[in-house]
Amino acid sequence: MIGDRLRALRQHRSLTLRQVADEAGLSAALLSQIENGRTDPSVTTLRKLAKVFDAELASLFHEPDAPAVHISRPGQRFRMVAPAGIVTYERVTPGRGDLEILHADLAPGDSSADVPWSHPSTECLYVLAGEVRLEVGDQVERVCAHEAVTFDSRQPHRYVNESDQTASILVVVTPPTP
Repeated sequence: MIGDRLRALRQHRSLTLRQVADEAGLSAALLSQIENGRTDPSVTTLRKLAKVFDAELASLFHEPDAPAVHISRPGQRFRMVAPAGIVTYERVTPGRGDLEILHADLAPGDSSADVPWSHPSTECLYVLAGEVRLEVGDQVERVCAHEAVTFDSRQPHRYVNESDQTASILVVVTPPTP
């Protein structure tokens, strides 16, 4: 998946692990672990690597050989850590570049980012269990289990679990722009 894509980009440019790691400000050991699927990269790490390869971040997730029918099974999904390292998302959909669905559990006090951030997409938050505080621009909404909200994610936004219960969410993004 992402490790294979990063290795292919690196090899296509005839770069060593050390060269890419140095340019991205990462360790070669971490890059090796990502390429070999032994660790899940953070979004921050992926942004650094995309810059090295002069690529859009979303292109790192593109799977040109994604099957026409994709079954997503627990334990087999790509996992990625949010920019602040607070929340880990599981990607439910394949990387076709048209739609991305992410699942996450937010423990009490967790947030999707330290501060609201934006990206050029449309986003839908569906709360499976619990409740979250959604901040979008100047608007703040409480979204409870079985409720959904859709918004223009070019507006700075984030999700916060202010309750004492874990919240389980699905985030749908189109087009995908992690």
